[in-house]
Amino acid sequence: MEKAETIEEMYQRKFEWLPENIRNEIGHFNVFRLEPLVEGKPQTIPYKRRDYYKIMLMIGNSQVHYADRVIEVKKQALSFSNPQIPYKWEHLDNVRSGAYCIFNQHFFHQFGNLNQYEVFQPNGTHIFELPNEQTEKVSNIYERMFDEINSDYIHKYDALRNMVFELLHFAMKMQPSSVFDKQEINASQRIATIFLELLERQFPIDDAHPNIQLRTASDFADQLNVHVNHLNRAVKEITQKTTTQLITERILQESKILLKQSKWNVSEIAFALGFTEVTHFNNFFKKHVLQSPVKFRNV
Repeated sequence: MEKAETIEEMYQRKFEWLPENIRNEIGHFNVFRLEPLVEGKPQTIPYKRRDYYKIMLMIGNSQVHYADRVIEVKKQALSFSNPQIPYKWEHLDNVRSGAYCIFNQHFFHQFGNLNQYEVFQPNGTHIFELPNEQTEKVSNIYERMFDEINSDYIHKYDALRNMVFELLHFAMKMQPSSVFDKQEINASQRIATIFLELLERQFPIDDAHPNIQLRTASDFADQLNVHVNHLNRAVKEITQKTTTQLITERILQESKILLKQSKWNVSEIAFALGFTEVTHFNNFFKKHVLQSPVKFRNV
């Protein structure tokens, strides 16, 4: 299976150079402008996983292929990409503008886990259409980033990290608070949180992490050392979904990604996702997607 693109590979692909500080922790952050399209140059960002995070302000009509979804941006949007999910942008305008910053988890070492925020979670919202007023506010944040990264201030990367958080919270305030945020912290929430973390930790499937180990509610209950009924009640109370629903949704999402992105055959994908027989995987996929894995891959 094709490996995730690294920050170094992105620099070589896009700019054919590496910044001098790429090996240092501060070098894991950078900010760039989106330039108008030039005739004869590629108009798509290739569809693949990256090993870094990217937050982009896109001004102009475009489409983003994100995991198994295609989202059209009619005018302007703020997007959040993470290392777990592959994506591809197709720029449809003759002219576009905007900006983007890139970084990886090392840039936030000791500053929290980015995956706790909904904009970086697989089932969260990743694309936010912006009206003109909000676009101006986001543009101003990026302009401050450009000023800061070009300054001689000794703590400029701390300031830049705060600006990333500004973008993150700007987007999250645009969506209604989830039921997760409204719940009082209690035993049920702690169990549900750990369950979701264990579930997500099994992905993405790749050569370094070739299959999942926990596949049923009982598997997770054993790992958490709680009765399966206790786990099911806690998960239902906090997420409004059953444990089985959440496991199924995540396996289904990863199966779509693998079918579209990887070169593995259907049998290899079935095994990686914990199916003992390829027919079981075919039936599972057809039940939820209403077409076979092979047909889905070839569409």
